[in-house]
Amino acid sequence: MNLQIILDYLKQLIANNNREWFNLHKDLYLEAKSVFETFTEQYINRMSLLEPELGALTPQECEWRIYRDTRFSPDKTPYKDHFGAFLAPHGGKRSPFAGYYIHLTPGGCMFVSGVWGPDKDLLTALRQSVLDNYDELEDIFSAPEFLKYFSGFDTYYQLARTPLGFPRDFKHDDWLRLKAFTLTHHLTDKQVADPHFIDLLLDISAAAKPLNNFLNYTVEEVKG
Repeated sequence: MNLQIILDYLKQLIANNNREWFNLHKDLYLEAKSVFETFTEQYINRMSLLEPELGALTPQECEWRIYRDTRFSPDKTPYKDHFGAFLAPHGGKRSPFAGYYIHLTPGGCMFVSGVWGPDKDLLTALRQSVLDNYDELEDIFSAPEFLKYFSGFDTYYQLARTPLGFPRDFKHDDWLRLKAFTLTHHLTDKQVADPHFIDLLLDISAAAKPLNNFLNYTVEEVKG
């Protein structure tokens, strides 16, 4: 599948992010959107072999609209500069469960997995699970399949201090300070445009799955 069509379209949209250009070139958007929907459907189908619950999802449940909500933003550009889809059990992009996110934008493509933006109760439960089962996480993070694509949790979204109720002398205090439990693997445009990109994406997803399983055990307890 030629995802270069999506990257080429987004380059043009980024340079012309206004409604007049968008409407004049609506055919290009619809072509890119169709390619992305087909790709997302293929990703769902392939992932369902790895995680059967994902097989019930549709591309529409996983993909975000390209139209930005500018009501409360100083940035009034009307369109997003990326295409994104989140595969997670029980609702796709609206699910609280750990899942798999693919983000396509020129020069900034990436794969992200895990739990982003958990509510207060779920965040506390996830931190407690990390504290109680850190040895399991150490095993996940030291596996060769994991280290092929990741080094550990993303750390750009965390508290400056250990949250109340948790020990400050915990050996992985940085894990307890996290406000989201995610992994990120950055992708080059060349990798994304490769006809066999889906195979690479499946390999990365498989490497992320043990952590998602770990997180979803707690999500199931809190949200199930």
